[in-house]
Amino acid sequence: MIEALDIQVKGIVQGVGFRPFVYRLAKKYLINGWVLNGIDGVSIHAEGESKLLDEFVLEISDSAPAASRVEEIELKEVPLQDFESFEIRFSDDTETEKTTLVSPDLATCDDCVCELFDPEDRRYRYPFINCTNCGPRFTIIDSLPYDRKSTSMRKFPMCPSCAHEYADPLDRRFHAQPDACFTCGPHLTWYVHENDDLDAQYLPVKVAHDRTESDGVLAEATAMLRAGKILAVKGLGGFHLACDAENAEAVAALRVRKRREGKAFAVMMADAAAVRRVCLVDEAEEALLASAARPIVLLRKRPGATFVPGLADALPELGVMLPCTPVQHLLMHDFAQAGGTMLVMTSGNVHDNPIVTSDEEACRELSSIADGILGNDRDILTRFDDSVVRVISVGAAGEAVQFIRRARGYAPLPLPLASAAPDVPEVFATGPEQKNTFTLTRPGEAFVSQHIGDMENVETFDAWLATKQRYERLFDVAPQLVAADLHPEYLSSKWAHDQDLPVMGIQHHHAHAASILGEHGLEGPACAVTFDGTGYGPDGALWGGEVLLTNQVAFERFAQFSYVPMPGGAAAIKHPLRMAYGALWTFDLLDHPAAASAIEALGDEAAVCDAMIEEGLNCPMTSSVGRLFDAASALLGVCTSPKYEGEPAILLEAAMGLYADMDADELPAEGFDEGEKSHARIIQERYMVDIVKNVATEDSTAEETAVLLFDAGPVFKALLDDKEAGVDVGLIARRFHDAMAQAVYLAAELVRSMYDINLVTLSGGVFMNRYLIERVTADLELAGFTVGLNRELPPNDGSVSFGQAVVATARLAQEGAGEK
Repeated sequence: MIEALDIQVKGIVQGVGFRPFVYRLAKKYLINGWVLNGIDGVSIHAEGESKLLDEFVLEISDSAPAASRVEEIELKEVPLQDFESFEIRFSDDTETEKTTLVSPDLATCDDCVCELFDPEDRRYRYPFINCTNCGPRFTIIDSLPYDRKSTSMRKFPMCPSCAHEYADPLDRRFHAQPDACFTCGPHLTWYVHENDDLDAQYLPVKVAHDRTESDGVLAEATAMLRAGKILAVKGLGGFHLACDAENAEAVAALRVRKRREGKAFAVMMADAAAVRRVCLVDEAEEALLASAARPIVLLRKRPGATFVPGLADALPELGVMLPCTPVQHLLMHDFAQAGGTMLVMTSGNVHDNPIVTSDEEACRELSSIADGILGNDRDILTRFDDSVVRVISVGAAGEAVQFIRRARGYAPLPLPLASAAPDVPEVFATGPEQKNTFTLTRPGEAFVSQHIGDMENVETFDAWLATKQRYERLFDVAPQLVAADLHPEYLSSKWAHDQDLPVMGIQHHHAHAASILGEHGLEGPACAVTFDGTGYGPDGALWGGEVLLTNQVAFERFAQFSYVPMPGGAAAIKHPLRMAYGALWTFDLLDHPAAASAIEALGDEAAVCDAMIEEGLNCPMTSSVGRLFDAASALLGVCTSPKYEGEPAILLEAAMGLYADMDADELPAEGFDEGEKSHARIIQERYMVDIVKNVATEDSTAEETAVLLFDAGPVFKALLDDKEAGVDVGLIARRFHDAMAQAVYLAAELVRSMYDINLVTLSGGVFMNRYLIERVTADLELAGFTVGLNRELPPNDGSVSFGQAVVATARLAQEGAGEK
């Protein structure tokens, strides 16, 4: 029997070849009707035999294009209209509900790469080749539905050949909105400094109108890279700064010009084979490298591989990416042909400012850094940094992806959010100060923005605000409440209180924990272990070493690391010897012989630190485990003058070296006079965090005052004893890490014994430490705990805005339920 269905497909179904896919299925199953893009997704009217209609709908769900994501299919029986064929119709933008999702930008697909290097293809070496399976998406969209007129490609009318492909439902470029060629599409632009003078203006722009001119520009760019010059290269979401990664002088010059003294650079290589020559790569890592998202993947350096100074010194990992755009493919190909192997590819921005997105901005902002600018005339409408990920071992589950930074290739994909019910007001969560993202909610889902950066200057704040407005417009979200951090001095918190909307304050570490609960759809309760650098506590102190009893709505502070003073406040972060002094003072270790070198290194500042602590002047108290890592790193001489945020802890992890990969029974028992002892006993007897009952005051609250205090004094005494005894610094670093891992395990056991809570969440920037998160996860799972980790977001502050949204919507849902 012939029947008719109206089919509504929701999800990422625009700009990913979904309508041609539906068209081909309709032909396969003898279906008549039509398909079109609407504001609410993809709409289909299908008429055919009942059994064939069922198979048609099933295959829409089961065989959707790889770049798509079908989230919901709604079916409705409707009267027959007796269509005689199946067609793809123009988009319908008359609907009132906007639930369409927008695809992230996609790396150049294999088919397009083949055409790019095929001399017989009309797009041979065209720097902007793309199809429905790849190319720019979110970065060029201005409004929905996703059509060329709604993108930055609207200024490039298609030539007859491209228009024919665009109109052919069976063509790979059918309705590929960025489709173009040398005749009708975007062009490379090229600017170079006159006489190699960075103080001079760039020479007039050279626009590559055809293949000959394009190849000429790429040849000049390649020659400059091989000559040790620095280029700004426009990508999908903004500019990169590039140089020859095997040229020490070029790498050093880039560091000086960009004012990036120590933080590791990421590199780009042509293919996985090139990567394997210098890094260890397993199947999961290779799949990430080659994925459509094309993130930077942190890989272990291959033993024996050599790198120039200044690339990623003293670190066991190297950030690596494969080409993402046709321009990058061409540049890497030509660079390899000229004898090159890898390029530094770092974000194209002035120190601490947002990434540059336009040629004009690049000429203005990057002129003192780049010798040449390889741009183009296709506008970027939303800036995006590269995503950064690594693969970690997570116990019984095997391997998992850990996000370091979630941006290009992943945002703006939404995360499910069960607490955001249809009757719950939409929320804007501002996020934290550092590694900022924001989150917008609408029924059932949350849009976590791409990485914005550190909200410490007007430029980044303006970028944050512009991106927020863009998300609200594209996804039709009108927030009715703002969720913000408790810290009164954050720019985002100040902004929140200036709005004509109610503000809900969310404690930083509760948000961290809630981000994991929200990701996994768990209400709690959970034992939430949240270790990071800093987060404002309800008691006015700086938290960061917390064990919370939490659910999505509320939390209690079960345990914390004892407060340690930070002489000079933020200065103690920039100068970890100050943090070390605060720890020595707290743990009564100032007179320890092994502490003398650190105190001497402080010089006159030691007396200043002492006075600040004694008088309580400019000396906030912190429970931060991140600051304890800083102190340990400084005391061991690993890092006393950090060049970037987090370096002391990063180098302390790196200092373990081969000790990090050794089983406990393989580790030496150096530093003992009582004969040989096992590593486990050394940790249990000397590197033991003391757990003591806290003394509450009459005005204490469960949110502010922990039941238990973790005293790291014995750990620091053992560290100094080992240092005095001449124990290898790497071994001491391993013992320190294991002491922190043991503290987490003991906390979880205590919570389970007292409250019968078996779920443990691990969040906060300290758990970016590969060794620590892998060790703690393994120990907890072995003991029968269920371990919750961030899977779609970073464990660092990049997940905080989502956690804020989880807490806010859960509280609003609870309040709404109470009113019924």
